[in-house]
Amino acid sequence: MKNQRANPGEQELLSSDARRLLLEKYLRGECTSVAAGESQRGSATTQADPSARPKAREAEPPPQIETSIPASTNDSAKTQSGIRATSNRKSVARRVWNRLLHLLCRFGPGGTTLRALFHRWRGVRIGENVWIGDEVYLDNEFPERIELEDGAMIELRATILAHTHGPGRVVIGKNAFIGAGAIIVTSGNRIIVVGEGSVVMAGSLVTGSIAPYTLYGSDASKPLAKITQPFTGETSYEEFMTTLLPLPR
Repeated sequence: MKNQRANPGEQELLSSDARRLLLEKYLRGECTSVAAGESQRGSATTQADPSARPKAREAEPPPQIETSIPASTNDSAKTQSGIRATSNRKSVARRVWNRLLHLLCRFGPGGTTLRALFHRWRGVRIGENVWIGDEVYLDNEFPERIELEDGAMIELRATILAHTHGPGRVVIGKNAFIGAGAIIVTSGNRIIVVGEGSVVMAGSLVTGSIAPYTLYGSDASKPLAKITQPFTGETSYEEFMTTLLPLPR
């Protein structure tokens, strides 16, 4: 017996009943499991019949974007640690070498020959006809930060320090004269220039640049206070200072 075709009214009623049943299944959560089952069956069908697979479009390669990818913190720390270790090994060797040469410079002969030569090996920049006296101390840590121009004279036990909390720079100008026991000291990123032809008197302290052809020095020593208790090994510095009396005017 052939199926009779439903009239439009019956079709509309069946359609509304189908939507109602589908909604009830969705609310009960049955629709999801059914869809999953159908998805699995469809996947199995696709795997069983490769010809049924839709041809995938060949994906176009994404444009290459040059990016800078920073190294991880651990990698960066390891790299910096390795650099520091290498730097420390080199600096220790360099320090030992500088000090050995410095001993020869301070106590060996040759104010215009051997001393100048050894200081050049240490890294000091030295011009022509430079005189370096006995026991002159030129910075151990940063000798390359000191420059002695042509004709400069550095007298007995003068001290030039090119660093204090970081390297600076000291330049002794052409034909400048540094007296015995003078101290020249700079700090990090500061430059001290003793100008051409200037004279720094013995025992002077220099912490700034000096103009060319200038006589530079501190006042002569003078009495400061009356001592009532000798400064012996049993006397502390505080006790000594409290025993001082002002001088009469």
